[in-house]
Parts: sequence; structure tokens; C-alpha cells
Amino acid sequence: MKYLKGLAVVAIALVLVLVARKFLGQVGGRGPAARGGQISVIVDQVGMRQFATRIEAIGTAYANESVTITAPVAERVSKVLFESGETVKKGDLLVQLDDAEERAQVEEAKVSLDEQRRELKRVEALREKQMVSEQELDTRRSAAQAAEARLAAAQAQLQDREVRAPFAGLLGLRRISPGAFVNSGTAITTLDDLEMIKADFAVPETLLADIAIGQTIEAHSAAWLGQTFTGIVASIDSRVDPTTRAITIQAHIPNSDLKLRGGMLLTVNLISHVRDAVGIPEKALLAYAAKHYAFVLKPDGTVEKRELQLGERDIGWVEIPEGLKEGETIVVEGLMDLKDGAAVRVADAPAETAVQSQAVGP
Repeated sequence: MKYLKGLAVVAIALVLVLVARKFLGQVGGRGPAARGGQISVIVDQVGMRQFATRIEAIGTAYANESVTITAPVAERVSKVLFESGETVKKGDLLVQLDDAEERAQVEEAKVSLDEQRRELKRVEALREKQMVSEQELDTRRSAAQAAEARLAAAQAQLQDREVRAPFAGLLGLRRISPGAFVNSGTAITTLDDLEMIKADFAVPETLLADIAIGQTIEAHSAAWLGQTFTGIVASIDSRVDPTTRAITIQAHIPNSDLKLRGGMLLTVNLISHVRDAVGIPEKALLAYAAKHYAFVLKPDGTVEKRELQLGERDIGWVEIPEGLKEGETIVVEGLMDLKDGAAVRVADAPAETAVQSQAVGP
């Protein structure tokens, strides 16, 4: 029994200590100050900031140019002249197929063409002397032209045995080996031009009026956390998807460091209507139901509770289209104890706040 009484005494003592601390804390400046009931607050001046309308969407990255390199004909692989992941230039030879037969056909076609040209010159000389007919001359000309066509066809077949890069870019994985027999259409590797990325994303048709060619976009990838990739809107699809009622937008993003790859998932922010507007820190806002307020410092040292209309939000800031003017002073700290018409005492910002302000300043 004595033990329980002792616990009760300890509990009552703890309650009295907590009440005393709360009272002393209010007297010390967290509540109304001892002098005239003034409340200590920190204020800031309303200024202009740059805001923009942001449309967020999910997009997919595509290479500027992308192709699967395939064998043009069925033939045995003679040489493989590239490695996986290699950067190549336009026209670089990637694979040499067996071309012995085609080279022989080219040589044969050249010999035949030389013979037909010599015969044509002989007939032309005879025609000048009226020793052959015009019909004979036409026949020789046709034969020479046919020989030229056969040579061109043989050279084209020879070129089909050389697989070259159609444009500069980054090769994918090598899918064949020397000595292998490939069929027409067999995949050899992939080639992507990644110097510029095309980002496709869809937005609701209701936002079509807010989108224009040349607008800035900011893209983020889960592979590169904290990094922003900036580009511009390059094209707008000519059709709205009748199922989703969305329209596809394509943006171009410079990618010289090749960090972005085709197929990546991107979070895209389309930035439009960039403007200078009145902005205040978000911590200066008070919300009651669906309305927002701020306390404005008046010349007589009291505050006015003023309803605000909110616009776009930026990191830590909010646009105020109506309710405040540039140059007015608002309370940014000490809001919880304030009421409309309350007298306040402006205090200096805490040391840590001042240090942060200097760190992020221009």
C-alpha cells in the first residue's frame, strides 16, 4: 500500500514539472511575449519568382535511329569485323560474307564489257565509212549496254556480301561467329544512334492547347537518380487515340554521354507558360478546409489574416495569383499562435535558417 502511494506521489510530481515547463516555454517566447502580449514571429517580404505550368507524364525512350543488322543473302560468314558494344561510323564494314563466286562473276562481266566496247568502236569506225548499216551499229550499242548492266548486277551481288553500318552509332551484342552459315534476314547485331533520344509520352487531349513545338521538357530516369535530362518538344501526333483520348508527344533529348538507352522508362515534365509571378514560401501558408491564408504584417505591428488564391507550386514555393502584392511582408514562422489582428514582435531568423539562406543564395 505504501508502495502505491509512493508511485502516486511521483506521478503527481511529474505532471507538475511538465505543466511548469510548458508555462515557462510560453513565457520564454514560444507563446505571447511578456511585453504587452506580443507574439514573436519571423517575417519575409513578398517577391516575384519564376513559375511555370508543369504537365507530368510517363514516357519511353527511343534511339534517334535504330535498326537490327541482318544478313542480306544466304551465305557463309567469312569475317566478323566488330565486337559487341563497339561504336562505329557510317559505312564501316561489319561482316564479310564468302564472295569468291561473286568476285569471279564481276571479273567475267568486266571482260565481256571490254569486248563489247571494242566491238562497238570497230563498228562505229566502219559506219563512218558507210561499210556497215545503221542497224548493225544499233545492235552493237545494245550489246554494250547489256554488258554494262550485267557488270552492275554482278557488282551489286558482290556488295551484298559486305554488311556495313547504315549510320553511325553503338552496336549491340554480336549474334554470329566466323564460319557460320546465315540465311537472308538472320540477325547479326543491333545498331542505335544514341546521340539524341526520342522520348514519346501521352497527355490528355484536354491539354492539347497548352502544348507547342519547342517547349522545354525535363525527363528523369530511375537509372540516374537525381539527374535531369532536358529536351524540347519536337513533334505532336496528328491523331488522338480514340480509346484513351490521349495524344502522343515526342521530345528530343541530347544524350552525348549515352546515359539514356532505348526502351528506358522516363518521367517527363512538360514546362509551359513560364512567367514571373508573386510567390511565397509554402511554410507561410495556413489551410482551413478548402481555403488558404497568410498573415500579412501591417504598419501598426499587427497582422491581418488574408485569404489567398493559389497557383502553381515549385519546390518549397507557391504562386499567389491573387491576395498578395510584391513588397508586402508576411509571417513565415510563429503562425500557430496568431489570430487576425494580433500584435506581433518581429524576431531575427534562427542562426541555422540564416546559414541555409546564405548557402542557397545566388
